[in-house]
Amino acid sequence: MRTTPRPTALPQDIEWRMPRHARSVGRARRLFREQATSWALPPEATDTAELLLSELMTNAYRHAKSPAGREIWARAILTADHLRVQVTDAGDTLPTPRTPSLEDESGRGLTLLALLADAWGAEERKVGVGKVVWFELALRLGL
Repeated sequence: MRTTPRPTALPQDIEWRMPRHARSVGRARRLFREQATSWALPPEATDTAELLLSELMTNAYRHAKSPAGREIWARAILTADHLRVQVTDAGDTLPTPRTPSLEDESGRGLTLLALLADAWGAEERKVGVGKVVWFELALRLGL
């Protein structure tokens, strides 16, 4: 098992603001992966977080009913024992899981979130408009 150095100043926090556009999903994935490498996150946690971030970003650009020009914010927060990733958009409807049929080509993002994340949730923003959807992954960093 490879030993991973612990980040020195925890928590660590980074945020990206992107246009509400399909291209922002891939950009968020790339930026997150770069940051995860910088933080020396375990590969399994990086892969899972990148997949779930992609799902949240896709939901934000596809489903958030908001005026033109609004941004999507993605944020990653690393603490000693977990990673929290959140996506904020200007939509006012909280996501609700659904059960897609076998023929449906979409609609499984929140199911993936529930299966792969250690915790997740959605809430209205305390200040401003819109909502925040988040997930957390427990980390088992090497000592």
